[in-house]
Amino acid sequence: MSGTPTAVERLIAEAAPTRPRPLAGLLERLDADGLVAGARVDDLPAGAGALAGIAVTGVTEDSRAVTPGTLFVALSGFHVDGHDFVARAAGAGAAAAIVERAVPGAGIPQLVVHGARTALARAAGWWSGDPSRDLGVVGITGTDGKTTTSFLAVAALEAAGLGTGLVGTVETKVGTERERHEAHVTTPGAPELQATLRAMVANGNVAAVLETTSHALELERVLGVAYDAAIFTNLTHEHLDLHGTFERYRSAKLRLFAALEAGEDNPAKTVGGRPWPKLAVLNRDDASVAWFEAAAREAGAAVLTYGTDAAADVRATGVEEDAHSLRVRYAAPSGEGRLELRLAGRFNVHNALAVVALGEGLGLDPAAVRAGLEGVRGVPGRMERIDAGQPFGVIVDYAHSPASLRGVLDLLAPIAAARGGGLIAVFGSGGERDTAKRAVMGRIAGERCRLVVAADEDPRGEDRHAIVDEIVRGAVAAGRRRGVDVLGIVDRREAIAAAFERARPGDVVLLAGKGHEPTILYADHAIAWDEATVARETLAGMGYPEA
Repeated sequence: MSGTPTAVERLIAEAAPTRPRPLAGLLERLDADGLVAGARVDDLPAGAGALAGIAVTGVTEDSRAVTPGTLFVALSGFHVDGHDFVARAAGAGAAAAIVERAVPGAGIPQLVVHGARTALARAAGWWSGDPSRDLGVVGITGTDGKTTTSFLAVAALEAAGLGTGLVGTVETKVGTERERHEAHVTTPGAPELQATLRAMVANGNVAAVLETTSHALELERVLGVAYDAAIFTNLTHEHLDLHGTFERYRSAKLRLFAALEAGEDNPAKTVGGRPWPKLAVLNRDDASVAWFEAAAREAGAAVLTYGTDAAADVRATGVEEDAHSLRVRYAAPSGEGRLELRLAGRFNVHNALAVVALGEGLGLDPAAVRAGLEGVRGVPGRMERIDAGQPFGVIVDYAHSPASLRGVLDLLAPIAAARGGGLIAVFGSGGERDTAKRAVMGRIAGERCRLVVAADEDPRGEDRHAIVDEIVRGAVAAGRRRGVDVLGIVDRREAIAAAFERARPGDVVLLAGKGHEPTILYADHAIAWDEATVARETLAGMGYPEA
């Protein structure tokens, strides 16, 4: 934290343990997991028991966050190695370090383990008192739709009388306090996540909804979280930078459903006076659904499916839509229902049905679930309309994968056509991330848009011009012409201005990829960014100040 703490940060800080704890309890856990490989005290080999009496005052993997008494966990990361910072942690007052290899001369007792990420997750849960065991925990995973589904799930659970916390891409909610999630990481590291869950318990939440990414699962940030329900939205091309192959990406997602297995670490719970089952809620229409159903059933979880497939347990039987809303008729185990959603986009039908199925599986009042869903007015940076009186439409959306970009453009195409216009798309692709999707997204936009503008998203340490050119090449392959109907403009503000200047009456301009995010990341710095605000400022500069 920096500067003045926010309301949520204060709640998390106030809920933190205040008394030092000896490492004995953590050592027992790590030893039971077969993680303990040895220990070093004064640079000499020692039994792990030699560290049992050391009292710690917190757990972190960030040497900059170390304060006197902290347990520092050295992780080998993508860019830096935590073992290089053990001495720095010692100098800041760390009481001990967990390492994968001993660091000579660090001047600190060291517990050597076989897997530091696993040990960090175990240490975080131990220090925070395993708060997820006192919450009904709903995890949501998939390539697209996690954020909207999480907002809908919180609304439905709260309408059913269950105070619910949220950890997600856009917002964090603890107690009744909500705030924008500023980081570019959906699921925080294990210590922060466990501290947030502890604060939820301390502030009256009985349930928690966690957007659970493949990164979080692969990097074991959520290890030790006692999940009760898991929602699968869909699975398409994304994050192959971390996982390497689609199969490994899918396997990471499957871990969430394996984690539904009941046991000592994931006990049966009563939430709001009602027993909660271990439950998997699966998109029947997705090609990968069989993998997720098999993982859930092997874990002993109940399974409910949703979608348009005739075999789905919660099935859409009719959909009507306009530019601002959806009307959905559906059949469910509890009977037929109708939803009046204040959300645009046919893809939101699946997001809403997932939450209907969640309510069915948890035995919630169907009328309360519907009321919660119908009360959601939108999600920041998701199909957000910017209207300043300009003669063309402007939509801000987080779409940053090939499937999500295709879905949004296909939604907007008939809207633009009905206005007598076409589509313009402004988007980029993250640096140091999945490179294969760049040309694919360029092609998708080139096939659907009369103008494609490729711009910065988060270049990080990559050549921003090279990233943009990969997107441009994809659009050229779809028939667009460089400098005519596909432009590469790395400066995102300039790219938006160029798109607006070329927009004709009736066109719809999609600003995709940034959504709610508050910064654009470069190699050694970040610039403040608010896509909707930049759009309004650009329109104001064109003489449309009415946003």
